[in-house]
Amino acid sequence: MDQQKTHRYCVIMCGGIGSRFWPYSRESRPKQFIDFLGTGRSLLQMSYDRVLPVVPKENVIIVTNAQYAPLIKEQLPEISDSQILLEPARRNTAPCIAWAAYHIRAIDPEASMIVTPSDHLITRDRDFEASILRGFEFVESRNALLTLGIKPTRPETGYGYIQIGKEVEPGISHVKTFTEKPDRELAKVFVDSGEFFWNSGIFLWRASSIIEALHEYAPEIAQVFDHGEGDYGTPAEKKFIDYHFPGCLSISIDYAVMEKSKNVYVECVDFGWNDLGTWSALFDNSPKNREGNVVQRCNVLAYESSGNIFAVSGEKLVVVQGLHDYIVADAGDVLLICPKSEEQGIKQMVNDVKLKFGDKFL
Repeated sequence: MDQQKTHRYCVIMCGGIGSRFWPYSRESRPKQFIDFLGTGRSLLQMSYDRVLPVVPKENVIIVTNAQYAPLIKEQLPEISDSQILLEPARRNTAPCIAWAAYHIRAIDPEASMIVTPSDHLITRDRDFEASILRGFEFVESRNALLTLGIKPTRPETGYGYIQIGKEVEPGISHVKTFTEKPDRELAKVFVDSGEFFWNSGIFLWRASSIIEALHEYAPEIAQVFDHGEGDYGTPAEKKFIDYHFPGCLSISIDYAVMEKSKNVYVECVDFGWNDLGTWSALFDNSPKNREGNVVQRCNVLAYESSGNIFAVSGEKLVVVQGLHDYIVADAGDVLLICPKSEEQGIKQMVNDVKLKFGDKFL
């Protein structure tokens, strides 16, 4: 094996609930564990498969919530227990990434790492592989924090945007600014300017570089994990994390480090990326039948209906007449019928369900 490759690690973040895909995505089995695209592999399994050409399988680390350990083992039986980091509480991406970096550095002080979500869709794996290899080479030769930027195809208001500055290598530039989820008017200005890219949430850096950045820009998080020096990679690690991790500030890596740091770069990539964050995104990326409906492996008779997505578990038959641009999602004990144009309200619906019914339907 290439000597450099042995120092390369992948961290797959796998702790999210996926509430925007409720009720199909449930707290007990979130969207990353579901085969949404009918490929026979869940989004997590596809994420794992995708990184194997660039990272040794023993260097893949899954960070997830403790309750999902059985699902991880069921879907990735080749992963050892030592490759699964179980968060005792949800604290967003900065503490998650910090723990993974401290853990990996203890195992391999020379380590570089890619951090990727578990629930994104990438359609061109070869292009992804080439982009990641180029990213690894970049961060291994300097103290740099690298994010992958996606060329925008529309004025999307649900993504963060990265403004590129001076190019330092072909396809890799300094980051000028980050902007979180602009309104439509500003998003259109961004897209028209050609200077802005979508923030994919995929990062590369050396473990030592991100730990140094955490000390400088998020010292309250770094101090928590500094106390565990000597425990990482040993049986004492779990006890330390279970006690200290819940006390971490809940904050994203973007807010904690990336938007403050001076050594942040963006690699502009194109490999068919979509974060599959909404039912509409799943609709856009799924095959349609003659009527323009997406039917997720269920029984549907649709009359004079188009632009709908049907996701129904079990053997239930769905019959609709005159329905256009709707989400129909049935998870057995919950039926959701919602216009696609109103899907941003699903998160609020989930909150309302929790208030009225507790966790029964989540």
